[in-house]
Amino acid sequence: MNSLRSLLVVGLTFLGSAVFAQSKTDKIKVSGNCGMCKKRIETALKVEGVNTAVWDVKSKILTVSYDSAKITADNIQQKIAAAGHDTQKITAKQENYSKLPSCCQYDRKSTDKK
Repeated sequence: MNSLRSLLVVGLTFLGSAVFAQSKTDKIKVSGNCGMCKKRIETALKVEGVNTAVWDVKSKILTVSYDSAKITADNIQQKIAAAGHDTQKITAKQENYSKLPSCCQYDRKSTDKK
């Protein structure tokens, strides 16, 4: 009976650590200008697998917490780019960028990313 309890405790410990290991937090540079950009960027990440997404207007840094078993960091950056905002790895398509309000159209320094 004691060995069964020990085995159960060890099994639950490994299961708990495996679930915890899937949760990640990344910081991603995202281009934008204002509070409207903040809302758009954070709303673009209201998807399954993303727990929290907070973009800082001044630093241009997005802090995102997500379940890496459900969504990847690249998928997160693709969703932001689809909303019209460039990230450190992915440049938004011109058609998506052009849909942004004029106050949200930031200076695009580089267009050599994907």
